[in-house]
Amino acid sequence: MQQANRIANLPPYLFAEIDKKIAKKKADGVDVISLGIGDPDQPTPDHILKRMCKEVRNPKNHQYPSYYGLPEFRKSIAEWYYKRFKIELNHDTEVLPLIGSKEGIAHILLALVDPGDVSLVPDPGYPAYNTGTILAGGIPHFIPLLRENNFLVDFDKIDEETAKKSKIVFINYPNNPTAAIADINFYNKAVEFAKKHNIVICHDFAYSEITYDGYTAPSFLETEGAREVGVEFHSLSKTYNMTGWRIGFVVGNADVIEALGRVKTNIDSGIFNAIQYAGVEALTSSQECVSKMCEIYKRRRDLVVETLNALGWNVSKPKGSIYIWASVPSGYTSASFATHVLEKAGVVVSPGNAYGSSGEGYFRISLTINDERLKEALDRIRKIL
Repeated sequence: MQQANRIANLPPYLFAEIDKKIAKKKADGVDVISLGIGDPDQPTPDHILKRMCKEVRNPKNHQYPSYYGLPEFRKSIAEWYYKRFKIELNHDTEVLPLIGSKEGIAHILLALVDPGDVSLVPDPGYPAYNTGTILAGGIPHFIPLLRENNFLVDFDKIDEETAKKSKIVFINYPNNPTAAIADINFYNKAVEFAKKHNIVICHDFAYSEITYDGYTAPSFLETEGAREVGVEFHSLSKTYNMTGWRIGFVVGNADVIEALGRVKTNIDSGIFNAIQYAGVEALTSSQECVSKMCEIYKRRRDLVVETLNALGWNVSKPKGSIYIWASVPSGYTSASFATHVLEKAGVVVSPGNAYGSSGEGYFRISLTINDERLKEALDRIRKIL
């Protein structure tokens, strides 16, 4: 069998590879503690579960769902956006439900990028930006996210020739994997750059509600002119502990939303209606469950940062996301340190270079593990260092 070139050019998916390594060590009898994957360990809030149980028993919800989502869900998204950001959205033209934001990120590349077009991809960054570009026949151009620039995209460093060839640029704040945050001044620069070069901005806002120390993440769409040039992706996965439910949405520029919708109607289906009603419940009910989740992550964040700093690191406490991004110790590469920690401590951390070449020299710890296991993992790491 001869595979398509687009498949041959794909790198192994990071988290699938991590799963394989965990399975092998467990088969060898090792009690593996994984700090590698950002999958919330807390259950979906009970009020969301109750709504799901109710709706799943309704036979009307067992038929094919709409490609464009239930009107009730789209309206709840628009209402949530207004409450949270004071942004008014047309729920018919500027809102599109997704089977998780990852699906939308991959499909928007099919909607906007032709073979040979350039996609501007942050490095390090969520792997789907790169792999989605490859599957669409585009050419990824990696933008280094550097510590000296607070891991923000530096639009001034993108040369004119590359910008002219580019159709799309991904940004992601609070950031995965670096946990960096952005302010309105950064988004102003992004909009100016996009308008100058006729580029669509795709802001991956999956961690918008996971913030700490009084910080509240602004929406890219709060920026003047943002809706003229871009869209914002959201997921209920991290905010409401619903990773397995596969429910998210994209909002913003109506033309981009329409193009993405055309792709979706041809190659995938809508979200199970019962899950959409559970999404309505999540967005329209009290957000106290989100605040409580942030308190848990903050406690874990403090534990990890204080432990690492006691061991000689100099890690600042991030104000957003569910990750700690730290430099590897002297004498290690990202891969060799991750391998050392797995082999000697039975603990999985993500090597920074798995998110792009600019991630070399770093590793990522996820806070999505219960406190006792997290303490044990940190104690194991302390002993081998």
